[in-house]
Order: sequence, then structure tokens, then C-alpha cells
Amino acid sequence: MTSDQNAELAKFGRLAEHWWDASGEMRPLHDINPLRTDFIDRRASLAGKRVLDVGCGAGILSEALARRGAKVTGLDLAPELIEAAKAHAEQSELDIDYRCVSSRDLMRELPGAFDIVVCYEMLEHVDTPAYVVDDCAMLTAPGGDLFFSTINRSAKAWLLAIGGAEYVLGLLPRGTHEYNKLIRPSELGAWCRRSQLEIAEIAGMHYNPLTRRASLTQRPDVNYFLHARKPAASHA
Repeated sequence: MTSDQNAELAKFGRLAEHWWDASGEMRPLHDINPLRTDFIDRRASLAGKRVLDVGCGAGILSEALARRGAKVTGLDLAPELIEAAKAHAEQSELDIDYRCVSSRDLMRELPGAFDIVVCYEMLEHVDTPAYVVDDCAMLTAPGGDLFFSTINRSAKAWLLAIGGAEYVLGLLPRGTHEYNKLIRPSELGAWCRRSQLEIAEIAGMHYNPLTRRASLTQRPDVNYFLHARKPAASHA
């Protein structure tokens, strides 16, 4: 892991104690969580499924998935976030298996173990996102579903997701995103296909910070979701 990646982990680790404050620095994650949970549940019913949340942070999405009846494993490399996730899950009386290991290490331990693998708001923060996509594919059972979300590398995305959200409105801490790490849908799609995944859908997400509501859009020009499937007769 490079020093740049360690800096990313430290940056988010420092936010651990504020992660569950719905009006704090992680407010946008709380606001979009109902939409991103529904996006999964409507395309691959969560109840009774083995679900892996890669880059789970302090567990906002993991807890929502567990409340829908999924058996959830949450993965993050920031120890502070995993500890915060475990503490909050205990308070919430939810049984979630949180692990401070990499997707590559878990892939070696539990290949094909999950019906659904989710990697939201994480790929734009790692040095080699294509490797993470490959790990996610290997962790998914044949016939399973994968869900990614990230930010497009476009002028509009820079204006709204970085300039607007971080520097003008202060919705996120400055430096949360680096423009050169943002990912075009065509790039994410190519990584999925290289990992023998079939792309089912790409949908944009619009977030209004004034109403604190999120909605799906047809154009993936800023934030977007990608739903992929692993063929039942897997090549992986």
C-alpha cells in the first residue's frame, strides 16, 4: 500500500467519531443512504442474502442492509472506522461481521462467498480501483449481483462534487475527493467486463443539499451507480 493510500485511510479515520452525526461532516452519506439501499434491494432482494459491504466506513450502509434482512459483512482498512462501526452496531442491536482487512485478503479467504457485493463511494479513494473491482468479482457467488457507486471524471462533477460540495457549501471536508481519481462510467464498465461481469444498469444520482433528498437520473454525469451481475456459469 502506498503512502498516498495511507493518507486516504488516515483522512477518513479522523472522521470516525463524527461518522454517525446525521448533521455533521458525513451528512451527505446519511441523506443518500435510503436511495442507495433501495437501489440494491429493488434489483437484488436483500432479505436472507449474504452481503459484503466493501469500504463500509463506520457502517451507515451496512446497518441499512442488515435492517432489510441481509447477513452483512463490512470491510474497511481504517481501524478507527471499524471500531466505530462495531460500537454503533452493538448499540443498534444488529449482528454485522466487521473486518479490518483488504478486499484482496478476504478474496483469498472467502472466494465466491457472497450473494451481493457492494462497493459504494470507495473506488475514487483507492490507488488501483480496477483491482478492487476484480476482488469484488471474485468474492461474488456465481449468479450474484454487484453494486458500485462513484463519481464521474467530468467538468460538471468537478464543479458540483468538489468545487460546490467541498469548497462553497462545505458539505464535505475539503480534500475529500481528488479530481484525477474520479472514474468515468466507461472506465468502470471496462473493469467490470475485464472481470467477467455483465453490466445490467448504469444510473445517475442527483443530490439536492438544500432539500437533503437524492433521486435517480438517466445521465451519470456526476454521481452514478453501476449494477453488474456475475454469470451463473462463472469464468472467474
